[in-house]
Amino acid sequence: MTSAASAITVRPARTSDVRGMQTLIEPYVRRRILLGKELVTLFEAVQEFVVAERDGQLVGCGALHVLWEDLGEVRTIAAAEGAVGKGVGHAMLDALEERAATLGLTRLFCLTFETGFFGRHGYREVAEQVVEPDVFSELLRSIDGGVAEFLDLAHVKPNTLGNTRMLKQL
Repeated sequence: MTSAASAITVRPARTSDVRGMQTLIEPYVRRRILLGKELVTLFEAVQEFVVAERDGQLVGCGALHVLWEDLGEVRTIAAAEGAVGKGVGHAMLDALEERAATLGLTRLFCLTFETGFFGRHGYREVAEQVVEPDVFSELLRSIDGGVAEFLDLAHVKPNTLGNTRMLKQL
């Protein structure tokens, strides 16, 4: 997907992008905006990611993680420092939402400090549990840390304290 006005191209990530993605994510990890991801974890999840390029340079990345049959999570959206506020996040989020719709998801969740950004894209703060009790029980079996964050489990609180839970109906 290319946006002519901003010359941003969003495409599925490739393994050759992973080290650049880690470089994009790292400043956000240092500022405690994003949770850190080991290089091996990024390689294992590369198929969940899209990347944004401008003039052949990697300027952003973001991921879509499927949580349940109708529910996914937008994760790890990061834009290069010089690209913040220039449509990179918007383009990636649009691509991730299109991918979610293609997969049949009808709701997207995020855990974020960037409530203004996500709010402008139709996400609303949620305090309550957004899945039925039987689905909650199934999700408890996941070994994925992001699922634990979604479920608001106590053992992830030190990592996510201050983040806002947001949800969007597609």
